[in-house]
Amino acid sequence: MKKIFSVAALAILLSACSNNAKEEAMIKQQAIVAIKDSLKLDSFKRADALEKERIAKVKEEEIKTARIQEEKRTLLLAERNEAAERRASSASSSNTVATPAKKKGWSQAAKGAAIGAGAGAIGGILVDKNNARGAIIGGVVGAGTGYVIGRAQDRKSGRVQPKN
Repeated sequence: MKKIFSVAALAILLSACSNNAKEEAMIKQQAIVAIKDSLKLDSFKRADALEKERIAKVKEEEIKTARIQEEKRTLLLAERNEAAERRASSASSSNTVATPAKKKGWSQAAKGAAIGAGAGAIGGILVDKNNARGAIIGGVVGAGTGYVIGRAQDRKSGRVQPKN
């Protein structure tokens, strides 16, 4: 009987020791998980704070940009008003005829020639087996055609005097 009790006591001791080791390992693992979670939470808080700072800086930049644009607009309007007042005062004081405003930008003939040259060059490359020769011939033909069409539009719009 003594042997049975001693074996049972030994079994209880061994099982108790192995449970303690398991419990300690489980406690260590839970502590590690808790530390990792707290580090993640801390990094999320830092990232959130950085995002809020970035948003605040962007808003400040937008406000500064809006102020600068408003100042530019105000100055431009003031300059336009001054110029209009000068024109009104000079027109009332002098009896000269106003000259027509100069036309700016490309004429239709120039635009047509440029577009025609590009389109002709591309078309020439596609049609001819010798790419360089096709591009040159197509570009010249396209530029000429575009110029003729654009010149006709310039005559209709009054930019160029029509033929008599």
